[in-house]
Amino acid sequence: MIRVLVAEDQSAVRAGLVLILRSAPDIEVVGEAADGRQAVAMARELRPDLVLMDVQMPRLDGVSATRQVVAEQVADVLVLTTFDLDEYVFGALRAGAAGFLLKNTEAKDLIEAVRTVARGEGLIAPAVTRRLIAEFAAKPRRETTADPSVLDTLTRREREVLSCLGEGLSNADIAARLDMAEATVKTHVSRLLGKLELRSRVQAAVLAQELGI
Repeated sequence: MIRVLVAEDQSAVRAGLVLILRSAPDIEVVGEAADGRQAVAMARELRPDLVLMDVQMPRLDGVSATRQVVAEQVADVLVLTTFDLDEYVFGALRAGAAGFLLKNTEAKDLIEAVRTVARGEGLIAPAVTRRLIAEFAAKPRRETTADPSVLDTLTRREREVLSCLGEGLSNADIAARLDMAEATVKTHVSRLLGKLELRSRVQAAVLAQELGI
């Protein structure tokens, strides 16, 4: 079972998300949080596999809550937002969110997204992936703290995989582009995340964009 904590301040929206998730036989909703502080506290207590996190919440915003949950390695975070290019989204990705979806995502796609992130594969809503990455790439680099020397530890193949992650490609897409088995792609992703001390492939995509590779 995939254990999920739902963090959403609007009770009607939260109830809808819970209803959708509980319709899946392999997903268990272990808790509901109405604000960011409660989300962090419940995540620490319940240790879910995944937190479904709204980015705009009272008391503590979803970005800050995501940063705490990820930093403490309590759970993976799948971010939900109404706005596909909201600055909150960029903040959440930098904070280590494993995935990003719009609230108008179809029920079946939401369930599949939870399963995908639970398998350890980050996910960004397909409908906005290209726009998100293009927008991120266009952001001023003033706040970028990434040091290009961090790439020195990567092999040539790992750099190629990182570049593909920066384009928002899935493991299957990367396998097709680089002519390798999907299992090999997963191995490369795992290794480069370890070398770069990143928690998710989405963080790797952000890094790739910041470094322009």
